[in-house]
Amino acid sequence: MGDVVDLTRDGGVVKQIIRKAKAGALHPSENLPNVDVHYEGKFADIGEIFDSTEDNTVFTFEIGQASVIRAWEIAVKTMQVGEIALITCKPDYAYGQAGAPPEIPPGATLVFEIELLGARPPKGSILDSVAAEKAKLEEVRKERDLTAAKKEEDKKKREEAKAAAAARMQAKMESRKGGGQGNKGKKCKISAIKSAFTTVCLY
Repeated sequence: MGDVVDLTRDGGVVKQIIRKAKAGALHPSENLPNVDVHYEGKFADIGEIFDSTEDNTVFTFEIGQASVIRAWEIAVKTMQVGEIALITCKPDYAYGQAGAPPEIPPGATLVFEIELLGARPPKGSILDSVAAEKAKLEEVRKERDLTAAKKEEDKKKREEAKAAAAARMQAKMESRKGGGQGNKGKKCKISAIKSAFTTVCLY
């Protein structure tokens, strides 16, 4: 695991990287506030899981809209796409002293394992339109590549079929040629027998 970083400098939100993102990976920003994550939440004291994205379900939220706890807003902004981090959240940055009964008891410290899957522009923005257009072009490219691969595969099958047919034809010709030589040998033997018979009769 990576180094432990106190993101709030008061121990309220502590981050530890489990898996680093690839170099140059995107990170949430003002232009890319919509994020997709996988997560698993546990109680820090007993380690019991209280919530998670199951069956690879993706949880999406927009940073800056107060739709998630403060700890998430603070921590996810520091992540890059592809990164997995362990986030420890004190009550003041989670559900406070009141908690969120019945799931979250009062004053609970929580630990989340978060994987940042994507960061996208706001819906309806110019960047979102550009991203959507790029996605469409990528789909067209993939479809074109699949079509080209299918044509190449069909061409290969046709060539293999032609080669097999030519081989069968060659085999038949060889077989007929061999059969002709056998008949010629038989004719020679019959002629020899007839000649011998004629000689005997003359004597």
